[in-house]
Amino acid sequence: MKLNANASLLSLNTLALDAHCLWLAEVEQVADLGSLRADPQLGSLPRLTLGGGSNVLFTADFLGLVILNRLKGIEMQDGGDHWLLHVAAGEDWHQLVCHALQQGWHGLENLALIPGTVGAAPVQNIGAYGVELATFCDYVDAFNWQSGEMERIAADQCRFGYRDSIFKHEYQDTHLITAVGLRLPKAWQPVAGYGPLAALGESPTARAIFDTVCATRMAKLPDPAVLGNAGSFFKNPVVPAELAQRLKLQYPQMPSYPAGDGEAKLAAGWLIDQCGLKGFAIGRAAVHQEQALVLVNLGGASAMELIALAAHVRDSVEQKFGVVLEHEVRFMGAQGETWLDEVLA
Repeated sequence: MKLNANASLLSLNTLALDAHCLWLAEVEQVADLGSLRADPQLGSLPRLTLGGGSNVLFTADFLGLVILNRLKGIEMQDGGDHWLLHVAAGEDWHQLVCHALQQGWHGLENLALIPGTVGAAPVQNIGAYGVELATFCDYVDAFNWQSGEMERIAADQCRFGYRDSIFKHEYQDTHLITAVGLRLPKAWQPVAGYGPLAALGESPTARAIFDTVCATRMAKLPDPAVLGNAGSFFKNPVVPAELAQRLKLQYPQMPSYPAGDGEAKLAAGWLIDQCGLKGFAIGRAAVHQEQALVLVNLGGASAMELIALAAHVRDSVEQKFGVVLEHEVRFMGAQGETWLDEVLA
């Protein structure tokens, strides 16, 4: 385990914000977590786990311990009608998707090029093009900071929802994800009814889905290595179906998808685009020119510039459509997670 004091987080978050933490621990084996817990100085500090740093906005220096999850390893068992994968949390998500495709383990191809690590995937219940992690998750292994023990949490106990899970709520401060178990069916069925995948026909191959998803994401989303960003900044809002119908009458071209329980899902990027915000900037923070759902750091942007921009986007959409956007990116303050309204207060 590598341990550094007063460490910079600039290279560890894809928004490229210049923040620091009191301590930075690079964890490469589960035993390191027990050592951190037992340390009298580090054990009492606020904790934040980082994988790829692709979904976090540091609103201030973090006055605690940042843990870089670098646990590695992919194991596979033949489960009869499923491939059973046990994947360490520090593995890169997209590289896992590539590896699974090469091995003929299909199902994850819709989730290609989602940034971040495997350990971050259950937290957000990552999803794209009609597929969510919850579709294939069997269990999540996690270290319990309170007991010092490892726990296996079955998928039906993870409370997966739209970009949501128990790891964003009760388990946010008490559990660190160490591995994820996945069940990939051998009798694979393509999911290709969403967006550009519909043009692939009724029976596309997993490779065709993967290639289309990659091409679409690369065309729409800026490379964080070139232009600081955290991918989709806002969640696609889920609204009452009645509201969606009223808006559809006013805006016939508005994308809308059934979400069950009398609700509909709208496309946040389309709503932002209709407000004329592509390219809009506050200081060095801007709405991306090509994809309105992405807020970018043009170089040297401050956290407050990004926060002000996020507030302007949210308020503009609410004023025009009566729909309140919720940020998907996690806001991290000095002591832990915070929210846009709390930062603005």
